[in-house]
Amino acid sequence: MTVNPADIAVELGIAAPSQSDSDRWQTWINQATYLIGKRLTVADLDPADVDYVVLQAVAAHVRNPDDATQVSVAIDDANMSRTYRSSAGRVVITDDLWALLDPDLQDSGAFSVTPAFLPDCPLAWP
Repeated sequence: MTVNPADIAVELGIAAPSQSDSDRWQTWINQATYLIGKRLTVADLDPADVDYVVLQAVAAHVRNPDDATQVSVAIDDANMSRTYRSSAGRVVITDDLWALLDPDLQDSGAFSVTPAFLPDCPLAWP
């Protein structure tokens, strides 16, 4: 588990982060690692998978740190604009990343039901 703020900057394609950004990103890295540790035993996981999941979760949170989207309203000559980003407002590890860490957590999808039917055994009446 070796993700650091410089790795996040590379993933985002930006220059080295400022000290305040670096401290904040390190906190988010620690939070992502904590979330993984609450659900799975980190020592039993592939370190490369853990690093990838932490990197992707934190990079997604850096891109959208709060829950907002852009909304613009125009009436006659007046304009009003508001931004809302689509995020949970915290570090979130998505289901596809959880599945990477633990394939048993992966949803089997629409065809999870066995397509064959076994009839009930008839009861023997005395």
